Amino acid sequence: MASTGGVKIGSSYDEARTRKVNAEAEIAELELARVHGTLVLAEDVVQAWEDVLGALKGKLLSIPTKAAPVVSAESDAALCQTILEDLMNEALEELSNYEPTIDPSSTSGSGESPEDSNSGAEASTKTKHKRVGRPKKTVGLPNK
Repeated sequence: MASTGGVKIGSSYDEARTRKVNAEAEIAELELARVHGTLVLAEDVVQAWEDVLGALKGKLLSIPTKAAPVVSAESDAALCQTILEDLMNEALEELSNYEPTIDPSSTSGSGESPEDSNSGAEASTKTKHKRVGRPKKTVGLPNK
């Protein structure tokens, strides 16, 4: 009879070991899909959309600056409309060719496990948002 090391077949240890092996296999499959380019990280998608929407905002906000000097000299409403439509189409054409760049080496999917990498902590400290909450206490100089 083969020795099982004192563990009964069908015990909770065997079930836990099976779950662990299955989880490791799923992780390996996901990593392979990422390497083949069939899987993207959600944070990469969010970053790409932030880039696209930032470019869109910039283009839309530049239209009044470009249009004001040209439209102010015109008295014909139809011509003003044509000028504005041309500027909007120009902005949309530029945006249709826009491709956000994603640096795969800057994402947490660089092959490291979350335990090995501190990139998540670094990424969260590089936000563009203002600090929320009470201001930090300042250390006062001692009175002499």
